[in-house]
Amino acid sequence: MSRPIIGITAYVEPAGWAVWRDVPAVLVPQAYVRAVTAAGGRAVVLPPDDTDVDVLRILDGLLLAGGADVGPERYGQPPDPRTESRPDRDAGELALLAGALAADLPVLGVCRGMQLLAVAHGGTLHQHLPDVVGHDGHRPAAGVYGAHPVRFAADSLAATVMAGVERVNSYHHQAVADPGGLTVTGWADDGVVEAVEDQDRRFLLGVQWHPENDPDPRPVAALVRAAGRSTRPQRPVG
Repeated sequence: MSRPIIGITAYVEPAGWAVWRDVPAVLVPQAYVRAVTAAGGRAVVLPPDDTDVDVLRILDGLLLAGGADVGPERYGQPPDPRTESRPDRDAGELALLAGALAADLPVLGVCRGMQLLAVAHGGTLHQHLPDVVGHDGHRPAAGVYGAHPVRFAADSLAATVMAGVERVNSYHHQAVADPGGLTVTGWADDGVVEAVEDQDRRFLLGVQWHPENDPDPRPVAALVRAAGRSTRPQRPVG
């Protein structure tokens, strides 16, 4: 039986390897690929591309990875000076997401990916979270993850996936302010939104933390399980 194919959206950032320095590169942290593989899936890295969404025809699931901020013009706000967006990622990922939603493809959004889910469903973001919560606990320092308590709504997908988990990691300076058409089903101890979902869909979950960096990356495993029940050959792509 073939492994479910999971598309992982990728960064375009300056990178260095061997003799090369600051070369624009398509990349994604290997932790995402490792988590998908460990859950029994086959990872495919998707660079930003808004020309079409034909790649969805070969995918069984879509993982919207973390990264730079979603452009505030996407939710009707002027940019905060501390917002760093990537318009190419926004355009390509929103197109992929629209196609995935039209096909009811299983979707997991991680950190930026959760925020993109909210924006795609008509929601808005807090552009700089410390201004809202009064502390830097969700991103303690550059390259340093925080950790905090989390709670989930009873009988939600998030609660089912994360049963028994009381703390998650954290690295973000933006957060969901309004989830739009999605339902908030997870919160940090300071009230920051930690999970959103659409309970009317087969599998649509957004998490604010980085499960790929956990030793037990349950949301990624849940995505792969849902993708394993895919009916890809009959699925239309918009």
